[in-house]
Amino acid sequence: MDVTNKMKKRRRFDDIKHTLRLAESVTEVVILALTFYFIWKTQYDESGFYDYLHKGKYVLMMVYGLITTVLFLYCDSFKFGHLKLPDVIVSQSISLVLVNIITYFQLSLMANHMITPLPMLLLTIIDIGIALICTTLFSMLYHRLYVPKNMLMIFGNDEAITLKFKLDTRTDKYQVKKMVSVEEGFEKICEIIPQYDAVVINDVPAQIRNDILKYCYRESVRVYIAPKLTDIIVRGASDMNLFDTPLLLVKGRGLSPAQAVVKRMLDLIVTLIAMIPAAPIMLIVALAIKLEDRGPVFYRQTRVTKDGRKFDILKFRSMIVDAEKCGEVIPAKGGDPRITKVGKITRATRIDELPQLLNILKGDMSLVGPRPERVEHVEKYTAEIPEFCFREKVKGGLTGFAQIYGKYNTTPYDKLRLDLMYIENYSIILDIKLILMTLQIMLRPESTEGFEKLEELENKKSEILSEWEQSDHQNNK
Repeated sequence: MDVTNKMKKRRRFDDIKHTLRLAESVTEVVILALTFYFIWKTQYDESGFYDYLHKGKYVLMMVYGLITTVLFLYCDSFKFGHLKLPDVIVSQSISLVLVNIITYFQLSLMANHMITPLPMLLLTIIDIGIALICTTLFSMLYHRLYVPKNMLMIFGNDEAITLKFKLDTRTDKYQVKKMVSVEEGFEKICEIIPQYDAVVINDVPAQIRNDILKYCYRESVRVYIAPKLTDIIVRGASDMNLFDTPLLLVKGRGLSPAQAVVKRMLDLIVTLIAMIPAAPIMLIVALAIKLEDRGPVFYRQTRVTKDGRKFDILKFRSMIVDAEKCGEVIPAKGGDPRITKVGKITRATRIDELPQLLNILKGDMSLVGPRPERVEHVEKYTAEIPEFCFREKVKGGLTGFAQIYGKYNTTPYDKLRLDLMYIENYSIILDIKLILMTLQIMLRPESTEGFEKLEELENKKSEILSEWEQSDHQNNK
């Protein structure tokens, strides 16, 4: 009975939490819309705009609020507490800059001439200040009211323990209090589950995983599952309701011809627009590289893209000439002596990737897609993970799921899962969302974490396994 009451209380709390987040989101958008109206009313001459039967101000505020809401949703800007505070602030700031650029051209169109942008610059500064205050307050409220999950992790093998290490980086949201091996058996696991708020299932054999999932579903226990590759493929399947038995259709062909055409058009439009500000930057960087050591401006490297086709990816050269011949080939870290002075700047700002816009225009790459890997890496990863070739159903991309949600040291298997999620859930809307999110990812320091974290991860995994074995041994006494 106590367990039942606990579950009911937990569900009520989740309902309140979602309602609170909705109220916070609406409140912030209303404040931003009112701020826009105040700037427009006080800084621009209303006589220069058509009044639309004296209702234009309301239309303007609604349109401004709508654009803000759409961009905030696409950039995950409403996830107070779910994402780290700096990430939400950066996301909202980028979204507000885009909103005000769009609004500026909207107002200029209404006035039938290019109006002064200074009030919109002032509005942008005020908006970012409002975003900073709102996100800070809402995040504090979220963490004060939201009790971290008292979680049980059910794992199938030692490698699954690495997920515990990742969850431990967000103890404000997830707290794994106990780990239990699937070898304990279904009955014993079901006895343990009601003692916890949520369950994490990772690398568990299909049959017992399904049994645990159905038990949790029946008892309304929240479950977090690390998906297998087949799970991701099924998620992208189409429903077929032709009979009284539902069917799922898995085509496994990547993009349809129509999707490929629309995707190519988006690549060309966005890349040509991006080339306008990028061209002078590329010219300056090219001159700086040439002046530093007289070497080649571009670095070419063979990569693998759709259907296993090979092409030369372009980057600005950031290392000395023939760097890979200077001793052992190692992942380039920040202190690598092979990196040039100009290279340190281009790497830190990611400007070294700009020449890949030329690869996109040529058709070798897309803006969004799995990151094209080196030939030797593809051969190595495919030998270890035969499904790694699934990534080659679409063109390689400048950005993608793995670049946005992964890190520099994300394992090949996890990258494959992320890339497969993109392929199986592809839409032009998803591409636009990922392009917008890439802008904020460029400012996240953790996205550049290097391979040195892998050793730390292995040590941490050993510690967690040791703690679990000791705890399990004591419980069995």
